[in-house]
Amino acid sequence: MTITNLPMIRPIKPAWNRGRIVGQKRPLLPKHVWAIRVRLELAGKVRELALFNTAIDSKLRGCDLVRLKVVDVFTAGRVKERTSIIQSKTGKPVQFELMEGTRSALSKWIDSPEMIGSEYLWTGRFHDRPHISTRQYGRMLKEWVLSIGLEPSSYGTHSMRRTKVAQIYKKTGNLRAVQLLLGHTKMDSTVRYLGIDLEDALSLSEKVDI
Repeated sequence: MTITNLPMIRPIKPAWNRGRIVGQKRPLLPKHVWAIRVRLELAGKVRELALFNTAIDSKLRGCDLVRLKVVDVFTAGRVKERTSIIQSKTGKPVQFELMEGTRSALSKWIDSPEMIGSEYLWTGRFHDRPHISTRQYGRMLKEWVLSIGLEPSSYGTHSMRRTKVAQIYKKTGNLRAVQLLLGHTKMDSTVRYLGIDLEDALSLSEKVDI
């Protein structure tokens, strides 16, 4: 009797991106930023408002945003107008300004009882986690965009990073300024991040003198 070896049958795993919208996430529009801020203020969510505003102003990657320490933004009893941190991805410093509304939100959060003795700005809920994770930050973002009627799958943590620079580029066409604000080492990285054509970007940038 001849024995035939049949090929082993392996279960087919569903693709990791099945049912998901992949690719670049959209930046928030000014009207979206305003709407989310209003809702967080009305709900009295001091920490989330401070986090949201800081994310917009700093333009930091999620991994750097969640690791911000109190000393990074607060000194001599007040919130700094400008600060800088070392980026974990590139190991290079990047500067950013904190607008008045952001400074006010941060001041209220830092003065709250929950922040007594805390080293990190966005404290974790567990003893083994001194700060929130990027996944927690992402979940909060989904709640923010959902609260104003947007499709959560179209937005991610990089939406927050891109929001302000998208407006700056739209108004000025200054690609070099956007590159510095994002802390990119290469211009083509900035072009890809903005989702624009390099030739168009350089052409527009040359017409703007600021």
